[in-house]
Amino acid sequence: MLLYPGRIQTGSTVTLHFTIRATDGTVMESSVGGEPETVVIGDGSLFEGFELALVSLKAGDRQTITLRPDQAYGPRDPDALTVLPRSHFPPELAIEPDAMVAFTTAEGHEVPGRILGLRGDAVEVDFNHPLAGQEVVLEVEILEVVDPVIEEE
Repeated sequence: MLLYPGRIQTGSTVTLHFTIRATDGTVMESSVGGEPETVVIGDGSLFEGFELALVSLKAGDRQTITLRPDQAYGPRDPDALTVLPRSHFPPELAIEPDAMVAFTTAEGHEVPGRILGLRGDAVEVDFNHPLAGQEVVLEVEILEVVDPVIEEE
């Protein structure tokens, strides 16, 4: 038996538009103007604060909420700062501070890194999410909520 039919809860499939902004208003990520996102609440695809901001909303609802770093991208991790030899980069790549570069992990996953600068023949790279350690503003518009399937015993 569903506790809140038509409202977002664990297991709900939700189609929505979202915008994530830095507190200065800079849009960091958004689905607005493109295809909406469809997610299942509780499957781990969203960070916890994002999911909590959606709980109990229904189709047609809009919400804007400020999330603390621990609710969004987490704190900055000093271990995510790395120094790599310049030889790890294509020679034609201009190494400039604040440039974002895609790196491929040993497992074949692509991860972004922000160039901090050059130190001789070494390049300082920050693998923290650009919003780690910061509050973010989350805006959502709920387009559709499909209730979770509850199996009867």
